[in-house]
Amino acid sequence: MKRLEMLIKEFCPTGVEYRKLEDCCNILDKKRKPVTKAARQAGRYPYYGANGIQDYVSDYIFDGVFILVGEDGSVQTEQGTPVVNWAEGKIWVNNHAHIIEEIEGVSLRYLYHYIQTINVRGLIHGNIPKLNQGNFRALVIAVPPIEVQSEIVRILDNFTELTAELTAELTARNKQFEYYRTQLLTFSDEVEMVTLEAVCQIVDCPHTSPKWKESGVPVIRNYNLVNGQIDTSNLSYVDEAEYLTRIKRIEPQENDILFSREAPIGNVGIIPANFKCCQGQRVVLLRPNQDIIYPRYLMHILQGEIVRNQISSVEGKGATVSNFNISDLRKLKFQVPAKKIQLFIIDKLDVFGKLNGDIKDGLPAEITLRKKQYEYYREKLLSFPERSQA
Repeated sequence: MKRLEMLIKEFCPTGVEYRKLEDCCNILDKKRKPVTKAARQAGRYPYYGANGIQDYVSDYIFDGVFILVGEDGSVQTEQGTPVVNWAEGKIWVNNHAHIIEEIEGVSLRYLYHYIQTINVRGLIHGNIPKLNQGNFRALVIAVPPIEVQSEIVRILDNFTELTAELTAELTARNKQFEYYRTQLLTFSDEVEMVTLEAVCQIVDCPHTSPKWKESGVPVIRNYNLVNGQIDTSNLSYVDEAEYLTRIKRIEPQENDILFSREAPIGNVGIIPANFKCCQGQRVVLLRPNQDIIYPRYLMHILQGEIVRNQISSVEGKGATVSNFNISDLRKLKFQVPAKKIQLFIIDKLDVFGKLNGDIKDGLPAEITLRKKQYEYYREKLLSFPERSQA
């Protein structure tokens, strides 16, 4: 940090210039080409959309180093900042992501970090959220001298590299865990195959949008369902009257499972003891019949490849990623062994899963901590006084 302070004192002691984004890079949006999923030919080149890689195709239209920023659909994070991806090499980009490349005097990597600090909530409009061309080009960027940009990039990249290493480690562990889980949850034909509706009560959420409050009873939404747990770090709330209206169909209780039927489809979380809550939109409550199946066994089933492959096959037939139908959910099939075997499997998978997926301990918690550190220093390092034009 001392080196950065010295560089700022040397090169921009009175502040920095602020420019429109369009004056800081080349915007290549006119060269984009959307291709429908049916028309794509499978290949090795990444096909990018608003929130990252959507597919791999047989050809490319860009070759180089680029920043991609969500244009419509997935255009902002929970913090209200743009969805930003770094892309290198031969790629295809559809018309849901803005694409920019570097110009002399402004580091592309600096822009990558800086754009992620801009609040765009007031710029997003339409039934399908959109960051349009005019607003995108007019985003205001602080542009210090290149020496300062380079030092900021060096510092921030150290954080992102560590996070990437931890994420790669978690990915490798998850692959190992998934293989282990699939083996434990696969049985001979002697073990009965059942449908989800045969082993639990299934209750869809109310379809009305609630009146959000800053405190009250938490509403569990799709992004609160993380690795089989309820993530309470980013809750939305309703008041008691709204809560009573929303639980007329069913009141969530301990060991109920919540299932997201909107993107990302299939996220689940088990409700802990003494936790008062209600369902969010497109979150389904599953109440296992504990005479047949243990809740934690069902949770592992729902997280595993056996069920996820069935969800993918339904999506491939035309279901949208934003809405997995209740009728398809009811038909999900899996095997349910004797309860003593379920207990054995639960014990094995809970130990392994805690190391990989616990949102309070293990690698996910470490990755979250590193991301928060990165965001803290990013905000701190990218705040500059504007240089006087006089």
